[in-house]
Amino acid sequence: MALSPGSKIPDVQIHVLGDDGMPKPVSSVEALGKGKVVLFAVPGAFTPGCSKVHLPGFVQRFNELKAKGVQSVACISVNDPWVMEAWKESQGASDIQMLADGSGNFTKAMGLELDGSGFGLGARSQRYAAIINNGVIERLDVEEGAGITVSSCDAIISHL
Repeated sequence: MALSPGSKIPDVQIHVLGDDGMPKPVSSVEALGKGKVVLFAVPGAFTPGCSKVHLPGFVQRFNELKAKGVQSVACISVNDPWVMEAWKESQGASDIQMLADGSGNFTKAMGLELDGSGFGLGARSQRYAAIINNGVIERLDVEEGAGITVSSCDAIISHL
């Protein structure tokens, strides 16, 4: 069962790419637990919907999020940190914190796993967006189907 508003975010190890080009472990609470954070999850970096709609919306409207009091915008996916960094660079997403949940531990702890084996993806994350305030989920919107509506940047801005 998925976590809900009022729940604290899970405290598990995720990864970012360090300055030395190697994976650096970080606590999810360390990465997401301070201030107002918008977190969005995607089933996979470089996938069509994620690359053409989901991430670009947050890149293009980043300043609007900041103007509404958001301190940090983060994207998480069940991918490795090298893939997340390459995707960040290819999308010009320098303002977005890219979090690698390679083993899916954060995704499992959120209760938002997706069985993508029918598409050759294996275990992935459902597509969602959350507004987190000091480590507590204020809002969590999970996509019911294949579209990008409730988890889009437009939708998140309307809730801030």
